[in-house]
Amino acid sequence: MSDANKGIAKQLEPFVCGGAAATFASIAIHPIDLAKVRMQLYGQLNPGKPVPSFVTILSNMVKHDGFFSIYKGVDAAIGRQLVYGTARIGLHRKFSDKLVEMNNGNPISFVQKALSGMASGSIAVCIGTPFDIALVRLQADGMAKPEDRRNYKNVFDALIRTVRDEGFGALYAGLMPNILRGMSMNVGMMACYDQAKEVIASLLGDPMTNGPSLPTRMGASATAGFTAALFSMPFDLVKSRLMAQKPDPISGELPYKGIADCAIKIVKQEGPMGFFNGFSAYYGRCAPHAMIILLSIESITNAYRKAFE
Repeated sequence: MSDANKGIAKQLEPFVCGGAAATFASIAIHPIDLAKVRMQLYGQLNPGKPVPSFVTILSNMVKHDGFFSIYKGVDAAIGRQLVYGTARIGLHRKFSDKLVEMNNGNPISFVQKALSGMASGSIAVCIGTPFDIALVRLQADGMAKPEDRRNYKNVFDALIRTVRDEGFGALYAGLMPNILRGMSMNVGMMACYDQAKEVIASLLGDPMTNGPSLPTRMGASATAGFTAALFSMPFDLVKSRLMAQKPDPISGELPYKGIADCAIKIVKQEGPMGFFNGFSAYYGRCAPHAMIILLSIESITNAYRKAFE
């Protein structure tokens, strides 16, 4: 392989490997993600009623709609990760590597890691939000009354009908909370992973000369899964509510006017802890998702480098 091609492959490495790891992880945890969205929307559709556990939601779906119902919207999830996951992981690595280079090869501070995570997360969200809209709507459709369901056939049908029925701007509904979620998610996952990796390696005496050891990666990825869920959960819930809302059939008005209105109504109707409805499923999604990405990306990167030697 020519030096020019090797140079191109090197530049694309964080994007290709990050996107592949994110897509693999998203497919693996899709049923949990589906349950998480339904738990978040349950309080809106059934005010005053206790939110069922994600195990109850999934078992009821399998019982009434068959096993493959828990993979509804997986095509949108794949499309989202091919765009959003590729961008947020690839850009974070590029930004972080540049900051390390500017710091003469020395480790950068957590503040710099967080800034890298916020910048890459916000850019990635702006690119991937249309697929996020399609994913949330596909996942939420089964919760609506039969007469209120949109009955999308697949991700492309959801995207096309959303533009046709509501205009192009509808593909970016909930963009601001989604940006805030993306920023907090990337700080919680990528920046905290990088920081936890350094701390855990120091505690375990891991020199990381050939990359972090498996115990270091497992401890750091488990930490990153928790911080990602904790930081991003409130924004994720607001984002899901704004993306899934439909106009009132009589008045034609939407349930929420914006981020602030949505947040205020959640507090009034469900209390402050309403922002953490579905946290068990959300954490159950974030922790495995983060661990799968952060553990598999090492193997994917090694395979990628061997292919372009």
